[in-house]
Amino acid sequence: MSWIVDVGMSWLIRGKGSSSLKKIAIIGASYLQNPLILKAKEMGYETHVFAWECGDIGERTADHFYPISIVEKDLILEKCKEIGVDGICSIGSDLANTVVSYVASSMGLVSNSVEATRLSTDKHAMRRAFEENGDPSPRSLVVDDAFCLSGSELRFPIIVKPADRSGSRGITKLDSARGFNEAVKRAEGESFSGVVLVEEFFQGSEYSVEYISWQGEHRFLSITEKFTSGAPMFVEKGHLEPARVDDSVEMKVRSVVEHALDGLGVKYGASHSELKINENGEIAIIEIGSRMGGDRIGSDLVPLSTGYDFVGAVISIAMGQCPLLPEVEERKYVAIRYVFDDRDLSALDKIKHEAPHLLLESEVSGFGEHAIVDSSSRFGYFMMCGDSLDALSPYLPDHSEEGL
Repeated sequence: MSWIVDVGMSWLIRGKGSSSLKKIAIIGASYLQNPLILKAKEMGYETHVFAWECGDIGERTADHFYPISIVEKDLILEKCKEIGVDGICSIGSDLANTVVSYVASSMGLVSNSVEATRLSTDKHAMRRAFEENGDPSPRSLVVDDAFCLSGSELRFPIIVKPADRSGSRGITKLDSARGFNEAVKRAEGESFSGVVLVEEFFQGSEYSVEYISWQGEHRFLSITEKFTSGAPMFVEKGHLEPARVDDSVEMKVRSVVEHALDGLGVKYGASHSELKINENGEIAIIEIGSRMGGDRIGSDLVPLSTGYDFVGAVISIAMGQCPLLPEVEERKYVAIRYVFDDRDLSALDKIKHEAPHLLLESEVSGFGEHAIVDSSSRFGYFMMCGDSLDALSPYLPDHSEEGL
């Protein structure tokens, strides 16, 4: 198994201005998918984008746009066969990821298997796989008609969440049985399948781990440190790369994640593993997605921090080409902070006046107009990059606000 690539030939195949007429299907047209669309066009591919028509940016940047909802996987498959696409991919979306594996498996294109994608999107199936394979993860049960919280032997605090959503949607932490029924209803309302999980809460610092895989070989890219709003909903307030962990912890994390990726059957493309590490150095895997992390982790933070073209690698794999080997010689520190309240606005104002050279971009709108209940309801963000952690530290969120 080799990651060696003829770089010159790779450029001829993939580079901008290539005469290749190869076609790539992209599932989703939102701002999350736009970096994928733009990169594919830059690499010389003809982009065919599928999504519900609602005015998203990808509808305009795609070479060809098809107003087919991403839940209509058979219609998308039929159209992809008609077009004759050479590859298919998506980033940052579990639902889109299921369509990718379904179409790719049906057309003989490169992707993870349908079963691997199921295991990495259905959190209950994922937990069972972790248990069977000996991967450390909190105890988790399905809330069905036979479920009884008092008889479950779960230890408080607990987390109630939908089995098939991301972006902190429908999550509630409970310290007692009070409010359990309301939490289940909230999670059920956010779930595509209506399946709700209840699991023991593992207390520790939160991180995500980004990998790229080719033919079952996993290459580490980065550990991302997370900042959240804390209980009860744990909406993400920001991310920092590289995370503040020592080398021994990093090596332990890599060993745990790679074993879990093998257990889930992940062989191709990006993966985004979320885990916690407690004060004793114990690791608990919260979930693993066989796709790039959202919240601009994969599309922006990883490339800025490592210099690795993560989005380009995802596209290369979808098109059946071995991606370039990640080689990180010198890292930059990069972070994104999301706008929740006046403290975040003050931090944005502070960096604008004190260190504008660190500020890459910012966007704020509708501040204070509604409650923040998940990642889609935040009021904006600002992204920063510097050569040292000390440079960014004054503008990062405070872990003490998380209430963990």
